[in-house]
Amino acid sequence: RHQRQQKGTLGYRVTDHTGQMLYDGIVSFKGKGPFEVIPTIIEGPFINLLTPDGATISFTTNQPVLASVVVGGKTFYDAVEATNHEIAVSGLQAATTYPYTVRYGDLELSFSFRTAPRPGARKPFSFTYASDSRAGQGGGERNVWGSNNYIMKKIMALGQQKKSAFMQFTGDLINGYLVSPDNMRLQYANWKRAIQPFTHYAPMMAAMGNHDALMWRFMYKSPDGKDSVSFQVDRFPFETESAEAIFNENFVNPHNGPDSEDGAAYDPDPNRVDFPSYKENVFYYTYDNVAVVVMNSNYLYAPTTSRIPHTGGGLHGYIMDQQLKWLENTIEMLEKDKNIDHIFTTQHTPCFPNGGHVRDDMWYGGNNAPRPWIGGKAFDKGIIERRDQILDIIVNKSTKVRAILTGDEHNYNRLRLTPETVIYPENYDKPKIKLSRTVYQINNGAAGAPYYAQEQTPWTPFVSGFTTQHALVFFHVNKKKIEVEVINPDTLEEVDRFRLH
Repeated sequence: RHQRQQKGTLGYRVTDHTGQMLYDGIVSFKGKGPFEVIPTIIEGPFINLLTPDGATISFTTNQPVLASVVVGGKTFYDAVEATNHEIAVSGLQAATTYPYTVRYGDLELSFSFRTAPRPGARKPFSFTYASDSRAGQGGGERNVWGSNNYIMKKIMALGQQKKSAFMQFTGDLINGYLVSPDNMRLQYANWKRAIQPFTHYAPMMAAMGNHDALMWRFMYKSPDGKDSVSFQVDRFPFETESAEAIFNENFVNPHNGPDSEDGAAYDPDPNRVDFPSYKENVFYYTYDNVAVVVMNSNYLYAPTTSRIPHTGGGLHGYIMDQQLKWLENTIEMLEKDKNIDHIFTTQHTPCFPNGGHVRDDMWYGGNNAPRPWIGGKAFDKGIIERRDQILDIIVNKSTKVRAILTGDEHNYNRLRLTPETVIYPENYDKPKIKLSRTVYQINNGAAGAPYYAQEQTPWTPFVSGFTTQHALVFFHVNKKKIEVEVINPDTLEEVDRFRLH
């Protein structure tokens, strides 16, 4: 048909002189030759913000165009010509599959999606979880300029084959740790290329990790050239070039998180914005009788930990004050919601690391001293104290939180966190929390990044299922019950299975 209409679409791959894959692209054209490039969807379409009566369909075009989405007998339009499109569709029936067509310029693409069930419908469904898909070892598409597209495609295919309603992916999507916003955009584009054949149909909620860092890097050399010092901080201006801003630019997530850390006790100037936005990197969402609360434990991230007292900035693994208040308020709200039976919280860094990041995350080898600094002053609470404040909210002040979903460590394991679990170093001199019930920490950083082996910690006796295989975690929800199934997406072997609730 395109040949008759003198139109076509090509896929292409860009590599460097060593064969390193840099980008997989798409371009549409028309004419008999020479050809004219025409509007092309180069990213997406993606299903986002799924609700019982609609969704937001996002995509990126190579040229500004007024696009539309046709679904359920209605047409929904862009407000203006644009290259980044977010078109909200509504007025649909709950738990219903709808074909949809995206029209852009002279072309169109058609797929389908299923609306969410009514809140509290309590029908059986499954969702999936993973993290850490930055480039891996082995060559080929295991490293498409910062992203392990080989494993991500297998993860997405497995989730779709087993009818996952949605996926949560919490951090380290890409190699990151970059100083160029455009390089960051390129790595995110490669990651989205891997997932998009599947997110045409169902949503993926992405969150931030430490490798999603975009930085300024500074270097000082002594006059004699013998000594040098380097350090990195979150890139500024925060509104347009921070890691948080570029993440927000690339993903479509709910707008129900805190604004920023402005207004906290350590805010250096209450009359201006001094911090990056939490927009679309801290949020919560619901599906049927499940709620997922997404945090950012690498906010205002300053990667050079030893220099934080001098540079200021956020600490790897630390949840700052305004985000903590939001977490407490959100958990309290969801506890009162009669349609919600189960809550999952997720942040990139484990509360209890087990292999690869015992030296940091929310433990720092048992050292409570590390903490953020702002305006030349240290935060009141150290990393272990802050971890305990989080646990108090999601364990002691909640009856619905079933598990903490984490990553950062490139392995799968589950920790059964009970009132008897040892969670402190010897001779710890701060107040200790007493847990009132049992929850799980489920770590799945096995989405393609190089694997980390297990280490010994005080809570090791409560850890099970540890593996360095690639893994995808399925949560099979059936009213008040949750069964967890873990599968290697590369070999399709079962890695773990247990009853969560």
